[in-house]
Amino acid sequence: MEKPFEIVMLSGKGGTGKTSITASLAALAENAVFADCDVDAADLHLLLSPVIYQHEKFTSGAKAEINSEKCTACRLCKELCRFNAIEVKDNIYQIDEYACEGCGLCVEACPVKAISINRYENNQLFFSNCRFGPMIYGKLGIAEENSGRLVSKIRQYAKETALKNKARYILIDGPPGIGCPVISSVTGTDLVVAITEPTLSGWHDLQRLIEMIGRFRTPVQVIINKYDLNEDMTSTIETRLKSEGIPILGKIPYDDAMVYALLDSKTMIEAEPQGTITNELKKIWNTITSIIYEPKSI
Repeated sequence: MEKPFEIVMLSGKGGTGKTSITASLAALAENAVFADCDVDAADLHLLLSPVIYQHEKFTSGAKAEINSEKCTACRLCKELCRFNAIEVKDNIYQIDEYACEGCGLCVEACPVKAISINRYENNQLFFSNCRFGPMIYGKLGIAEENSGRLVSKIRQYAKETALKNKARYILIDGPPGIGCPVISSVTGTDLVVAITEPTLSGWHDLQRLIEMIGRFRTPVQVIINKYDLNEDMTSTIETRLKSEGIPILGKIPYDDAMVYALLDSKTMIEAEPQGTITNELKKIWNTITSIIYEPKSI
């Protein structure tokens, strides 16, 4: 069975245009499955307008809970909690679920066993169809943890969907930065497309991202977005990437049309089919598809 080619879009920082570019490539990709792994702030669905046909809860982390009928108000738990997660209202002890880290110290310390640890299902997984194909995405609950596990689950479902539909590609909108969810997004993928912008901070964050990706030996190529806002810095980034042997997929100019397309919940491919940015995005997608290696079997 042919293994779908998995492409993850990343950026060293937020605000580089990663999701906008991912959505536009989704409009160009045929026979693909899409996944939004930026679970802390999922927003690809805002552009692709998916229709949800199934959702499920995802358990991650745990929280303490006080049984008020057993509690003797001894204050020991409140004194020991380093996260200030225990509140007292009208002499009733309660857990602040957003502050609690689920460490379990209060459970061990309570002399009357009035406190328990419970798993929380405050995260969501969504299965949907957007106008370009199947889409899987998730949302992490407020103050919830283990976003890396949620990312892994989304990718698992995306692969299953791709195999079922015999899709050629899996296109992932990854999270920004270099943290745990980014690592979960990169592991085992076939290609990383890193989005940067021509600023000193953009280059610094791109360097950190490339260093992290290098640990997984995953091929990486770079798109410089809004390159014409600082062509000197763009030239510097190009030179440094060349010295490190990292290819540049393309350079996208700044254009107000992108802003208006986003306001209209459209990709640039839909908003300006023959526009300058659209033509560059088409070249980028053609380059991506041309570098795909021989299909792997599983």
